[in-house]
Amino acid sequence: MANDPHMKETLMLIKELVSIPSPSGNTRKVIDFCERYLQNLELEMKRNRKGGLLITIPGKNKEQHRMLTAHVDTLGAMVKEIKTNGRLKLDMIGGFRWNAVEGEYCEIETDAGKTYSGTILMKQTSVHVYKDAGEAKRNEKNIEVRIDEKTSNEEETRKLGIQVGDFVSFDPRVQITKSGFIKSRHLDDKASTAILLCMIKHLKEENVELPYTTHFLISNNEEIGYGGNSNIPPETVEYLAVDMGALGEGQSSDEYTVSICAKDSSGPYHYELRKKLVDLARKNNIDYKVDIYPYYGSDASAAIKSGHDIVHGLVGPGIESSHALERTHKSSLWNTEKLLLAYVQSPITIV
Repeated sequence: MANDPHMKETLMLIKELVSIPSPSGNTRKVIDFCERYLQNLELEMKRNRKGGLLITIPGKNKEQHRMLTAHVDTLGAMVKEIKTNGRLKLDMIGGFRWNAVEGEYCEIETDAGKTYSGTILMKQTSVHVYKDAGEAKRNEKNIEVRIDEKTSNEEETRKLGIQVGDFVSFDPRVQITKSGFIKSRHLDDKASTAILLCMIKHLKEENVELPYTTHFLISNNEEIGYGGNSNIPPETVEYLAVDMGALGEGQSSDEYTVSICAKDSSGPYHYELRKKLVDLARKNNIDYKVDIYPYYGSDASAAIKSGHDIVHGLVGPGIESSHALERTHKSSLWNTEKLLLAYVQSPITIV
């Protein structure tokens, strides 16, 4: 890893990406950032109607294509109700749990573009007032946003321009430690996005000719199930989602290797492609783990469900505490980057 000249850039890019609020449904700013990052590389880029960014690098073989995807949309919330005390009730965007955001700083963005800071709290937070502060259920009824403005009723909050349907994003709290960890919200999937963006940049700067025309989709609706299920060129044979490996008890993935998914809630990933990815890792001395994620879905599984006739796979860095305060290590990013570089220069899987 000490020989990787791109790791510092990847880490800094992750830090920039997670700092841009982009809950599913409100991702224009982060897609604009991705486009600017690549704008001087003479790449073919376009937006799809859903707002995702599609990048294409022509290859030697223009009859068979590959597609890789990572997503920049994140968990978040919307204002569900303005309460009589001026605070906000929330409705979830994505599959987090309320306890994972309790006590978090947040940002409310109005449709006029104004932003206000706030804190996500239980209404029974004060132990000096509420006997059940520790036992009350963490749910949408008890969770509220305390806005950092002088407001004590619904009318005062509405005068700020805040209304039902406004987006709420969570403070990422990003840190890079001396020991090589990066911890932040939204490493799912901005860590993978940074890896892909850096790889695209260096493929172009180093004039690497790919064996097949390769498309990269920066998708923006993955957390709600349909980010990468469209705009797949008909020539596409292989479709590889680059997304987190989920860690926890009973999982083989860790924060130091690249995770290769065998199966998730959608069923098994393509067996021959999975075996090829494992073979590439072995041949290139890449540390990897094969894993199964029973409560997981990806852009690749969404593409399969929407009827595309493709070979699909899933790899990514191992992310601890997914959908909460996440963490990974630079060695996992490095192993993921190495596997992707080997993959895009390898022969297409024979079906």
